[in-house]
Amino acid sequence: MFKGSITALITPFKDGAIDWDSFDKLVEWQIEQGSHGLVPCGTTGESPTLSHDDHKAIIRRCVQVVNKRIPVIAGTGSNATQEAIELTQDAKDAGVDGCLSVVPYYNKPTQDGMIAHFSAIHDAVDLPIILYDIPGRSVVQMDLDTIATLAKMDHIVGIKDATNDLSRVCALREVVPADFALLSGEDPTAAGFYALGGNGCISVVSNIAPKACAELYNSWTAKDIDTFAARRDALAPLGRDLFCESSPAPVKYAAQLLGLCTDEVRLPLLPATPAAQEKVKAAMKHAGLI
Repeated sequence: MFKGSITALITPFKDGAIDWDSFDKLVEWQIEQGSHGLVPCGTTGESPTLSHDDHKAIIRRCVQVVNKRIPVIAGTGSNATQEAIELTQDAKDAGVDGCLSVVPYYNKPTQDGMIAHFSAIHDAVDLPIILYDIPGRSVVQMDLDTIATLAKMDHIVGIKDATNDLSRVCALREVVPADFALLSGEDPTAAGFYALGGNGCISVVSNIAPKACAELYNSWTAKDIDTFAARRDALAPLGRDLFCESSPAPVKYAAQLLGLCTDEVRLPLLPATPAAQEKVKAAMKHAGLI
C-alpha cells in the first residue's frame, strides 16, 4: 500500500524546455530528505501544458533516477479515456510502481461514467491505480458508492482525496477494504487526515519542505505527538500560502529561493506576483526554510 509523504513533483523549466539537471537534483534531494514516494506529471508538474513526449520523458527519467529506492506513482489521468489508457500503459512500460488517475475534468461524467472510465483503465493496464477526486478542478465529485464499487477491483488500490472534507476519511474507511490507501490531496488537511485514519498525503509543500513533511507523517505513526504538533504548526502557513495564486507558481518561486530550479511556469500560468512572493517568503521563514 502507498503511504507517507508523497511529493507531487514540480517540473523545472528553463527557457521553455524541461531543465533536466534541476529535475535530477530535485529527485535526489527528495529521496535524501526522506520523502516516501514521488508523483511526476501531476497537476503540480504542470501536466496540462506538457506535450505527450514531455510527459513520457519525465516519467521515464524519474523512474531511472529513483531506481526503485522509493515508489514512483505517475500522473496518467485524462478526460479522454483512451488517452488515459495510453498514458498509463506507457508509464507501466517505463517501470512505475503505480499511477494516479484523475476524475475526468471538463466533460463532467456521471457516476456511472466515472465507473466506466476507471474500469476501462483497470481492464486495459495491469498497474496499481490511485483514484484522484478533486472537484475543484473536475467540477464533479465521486460519490462514496462509486468509490466503494471501484475499490473492489484488483488494481484500484487507493484514492487521493482533494475534497477538503475531513469527514470523508471516516466515511471512506467504512466502504473500502482495510488495505485501500487513503491519501490527502490537500496539504492543510494532512495532519487531520492522518489523525482520522488516512495513510498519507500527496503533497505540494513537500517540494520545498520534504524533510518536515516526512517527519509529520513519521511522528504520527510513531505516536510522537510533540514532534507531530511542531511539524503541523510549522508547515501550516505553507499549506495555505503556496496556494495563494494558481499552483505551482508559488511553490516554484519557493523552489527558486532554495536554489532548486527557476520559477518558470508555462502559459497560461504566470510566475508568482510580488504580493504572492511576500506571502511565500513569510511562510518559508515561519517553517525555518530560509
